[in-house]
Amino acid sequence: MIDFIKKNIIIGLIFLITLISGFTTFLTFIDKGFLKLTDQNLQYLLTANIALLLLLFLMIFKEVKSSLKIDVDVSGSRANIKYITFFALFTLIPSILISLFSLFLLSFALDKYLDKKITTAVNNSYEIAKSYTEEVRTKTQSEIILIAYDLNKSINFLNTNINQFKSFLNTQKLIRDMDEVHIIEADGSLYLTTLEDTSLYRPPLSEALEMVLNDKRPLKIINAYKNQSASIIKLENFEGKYLYIAKYLDEKISQYLIESQEALNFYYTVLNKQTGIKVSFMFIYLVIVSLLLFLSISIAIKFSSRFFRSINNLIIASSNIASGNLNIKVPVIKADKDMEVLNENFNLMINQLKAQQEKLIINERHEAWESLARKLAHEIKNPLTPIQLTIDRLKDKYSDKLNVDQKEDFSKSLKIIGKQIKQIEKLVNEFSDFARMPKPVFKDNNLVYIIRDNIKLINELDTSILINFNNSRDDVILNSDNEQLSRVFFNLIKNSIESIQEKKINNGNFKGQIDIQLNDNMSNIDFIITDNGLGFKKFANKVKDILNPYFTTKEKGTGLGLAIVNKTLNDHNSSIDFILIENGAKIQINFIR
Repeated sequence: MIDFIKKNIIIGLIFLITLISGFTTFLTFIDKGFLKLTDQNLQYLLTANIALLLLLFLMIFKEVKSSLKIDVDVSGSRANIKYITFFALFTLIPSILISLFSLFLLSFALDKYLDKKITTAVNNSYEIAKSYTEEVRTKTQSEIILIAYDLNKSINFLNTNINQFKSFLNTQKLIRDMDEVHIIEADGSLYLTTLEDTSLYRPPLSEALEMVLNDKRPLKIINAYKNQSASIIKLENFEGKYLYIAKYLDEKISQYLIESQEALNFYYTVLNKQTGIKVSFMFIYLVIVSLLLFLSISIAIKFSSRFFRSINNLIIASSNIASGNLNIKVPVIKADKDMEVLNENFNLMINQLKAQQEKLIINERHEAWESLARKLAHEIKNPLTPIQLTIDRLKDKYSDKLNVDQKEDFSKSLKIIGKQIKQIEKLVNEFSDFARMPKPVFKDNNLVYIIRDNIKLINELDTSILINFNNSRDDVILNSDNEQLSRVFFNLIKNSIESIQEKKINNGNFKGQIDIQLNDNMSNIDFIITDNGLGFKKFANKVKDILNPYFTTKEKGTGLGLAIVNKTLNDHNSSIDFILIENGAKIQINFIR
C-alpha cells in the first residue's frame, strides 16, 4: 500500500488540487467562498476545473495503461485482462448509477428548496421581522413628539426643581413605554437622564444632531446601536437642549431579522446560481468517482496480476511436467498465503516426482547392470577352469623337456597367464557380488558404532593418514542394514585413503588427512567425508557418471564400488552428493529417517 501511494503521489496531489478547486467553485457559486461572486471569477474557476479534470483523467489513463502493460502482460493470461475488465465494470456501472441518482436528488432538492411556496414563506418571515422593527422605530418617532410637547409645556415647573424634572422624565418613560429618555446638550453630552448608571449612556451621532439643529421635526435614527430604535428632537422652550429617546428591540427578533436577511440573500443567490451549483457538484462528484475508479482498477490489476501470475506459473510447470521435464520449478513470488502454500506444495511435489523418477531410473539401471554382470560372470567364469587346467598340463608336460633358459621363459609366461586369470576371477567375483546384492534387512543401528568399527579396520591399511571423526551425538540411530551400510562407509573411507596414497607418490612429505562428520538433524542424518587427496577435479564434467557401474578413476579399478554404494543408499531412501573443493574431495550422504 505504501509503495502504491509513493508511486501515485502525483495523481494524489492533482486529485486534491482538483477537489479543492471544485469545492471553491461550489462555495463561490453560493457566495460563501473567499472569492467574490463575479462572472469573471466563475469563468476562471470553471476553466481551471476543466483543465485539472482533463489532466487527472489523462494521468489516470496513462497509469492504468502502464500498469496493464507491466503487470498483466507478464502473467500472460487472457483471464487476467478479463478479470480486470469485469472488476472495472462492476465499479464503474454502480458509480455511474449512483452519480445519476445523486444528481437527480440534488436537482430535485434544489427545485423543492426554490419552490414558490418556500420563496413566499421566506419573504413573509423576513417582512414580519422587518415590520416589527419598523413598528418600534415608528413608535419612538411618535412618542418623542408627545414627550417633547409635555416638556415644553411644563418648562416653568421643571426648571424650578431638578429632582422634579428627573421624576418627570421617569414618568414619561413609563407612560410612553421607552427604555431610555435623555435631555442632552448640542454636543451630545447629558443634561438629564433616566439612566441610573450614566456610564451606560451612548450619545447620538454628531451628524444626527446637526440634522435636527434647525429642524423641529424629530429624527428617527434607523442605524442606531445594536438592538435599538432611537429618535432625537430639538426642545423649543429649552435653550440648546435636545430630547433623545431609545427603545430596545427584542434581542431574539433582532437576531432573527439579521438571520432572515442573510437567509434571504443566500436563498436568492442559490436561486440565481442553481445551474452553476449543479455543475460544480457534478464536477466534484466526477472527480471523486474518477479517483475511486482508478483505485479500484489499480487494486484489481495488482490483485489479479499476483493471482493469475501464480496460476500461469502453475500451468506452465504442469505442462512441462506432462512433457517429462521435472527440472522445472514454480517461481516463488509474493502472493496470497494460500497461493504461496500451493506453489510450495507444487514444488515439493515436483521434487518428490523427480526423486522417485531418479530412484526408478537408478533401480532400472542397476537391474540392467546386474543382469549384464550376471551374464558376464557366467560367460567369463566358464572358460577360466579349462584354461587353468590347460596351463597346469602344459607346465607338467613341457617343463622337463626345455633347457634352463627356455624353462625360465616358459615359467614366467605361465605365471603371467595365471596372474591374469586370477585378476579375471577377481573381476568375475565382483560381478557376481554386484549381481547378487541381497535386499537390505532393516533394523535400528547406531551409525556411530558402524563408522568407528570401519575406521579401526581400515586404519590398518595406512597408519600415517590421520582420520578425524566428529559426531554430534554418541547414539545416532537409523533404521538400516548394518552390513550394507558398513560396506558403504568402508568403500568411501578406502577411496579417500587410496586417493591420498596416489597423491603421496609425487610428494613423499605429504600428510594425508580425512575428516568425517556425522550430524543428527532429527528428521535427517548427514554423513560428510572430506579428504585432501587428489579429488575429482579432473572429472568435474563427469561427476554425474561417477556412480555409474564400470566407471572408475583408478587404473586397476572395476568401477563397481561406488555403484554398489549408490544402490545401497537408494535402497535406504538416501542420497549422495559429490562436492568439488579446492584441495581434495568432499562427499555428503543424506539419510532420511
